[in-house]
Amino acid sequence: MSEKKFKNKKTAFVIMDRELKSYFSGPIAYIVTGLYLLITGLMSFAAFFLNNRADMRQFFSILPRMLSFFIPALTMRVFAEEKRVGSIETLMTLPVREIDVVLGKYLAIFIESLVMLAPTLLYVITAEIFGSPDYGPIIGGYLGAIFLCAAFDAVGLFSSSITKNQIIAFAVAMGICLAFTFIDMFLILLPDGIVKYISFFSASIHFESISRGILDSRDLLYFISIIALFFVCTLKVQKNSKN
Repeated sequence: MSEKKFKNKKTAFVIMDRELKSYFSGPIAYIVTGLYLLITGLMSFAAFFLNNRADMRQFFSILPRMLSFFIPALTMRVFAEEKRVGSIETLMTLPVREIDVVLGKYLAIFIESLVMLAPTLLYVITAEIFGSPDYGPIIGGYLGAIFLCAAFDAVGLFSSSITKNQIIAFAVAMGICLAFTFIDMFLILLPDGIVKYISFFSASIHFESISRGILDSRDLLYFISIIALFFVCTLKVQKNSKN
């Protein structure tokens, strides 16, 4: 990638474009997306027929768990692979800032996540064919899914930045995402005085709130905080590795 190209365009968007082309030119994008659609499709359509109810409740109920696994699979290579082959050093010798690299890669994986999510809109069409779904929760569910993807993408970006091994990056990201997803299940074991504070860290609780069509400032603050925290941590890792 030439210096002239970086000078003629916004650096972050050049890096984003580079990442997207690299990602969709390989098999990983199609394997991860295919598996995601297969698993969520089977579970959602099973609920259609077993419960004799054509709606999207089952899909949105399993979404945080599914994204806790598949988002790390999308993001594990974003820094780790470049560190393994040494191309990150070449990239950093170009006239780029660390924030441009991190932002460009983050935007790329966010778009990749939305591309993975987009085909599930076909489930809505199926629900419409077989029933009369309530579109309020569906719109809220997809809005919550976008916030959830954005937050988990930031986690995955950070996890990939701290290692050269994609498997380790995947495991770290999945562990953090699962912790955010399942923390609400352990609230019953905690003293009442701290439950409301610990519950704020639950991605599932905030996702469910938005999926009900409630745009609470606390939910927005939660997702923005997660994105900002892991974005800044990734930026710090990149700056330290350059020194």
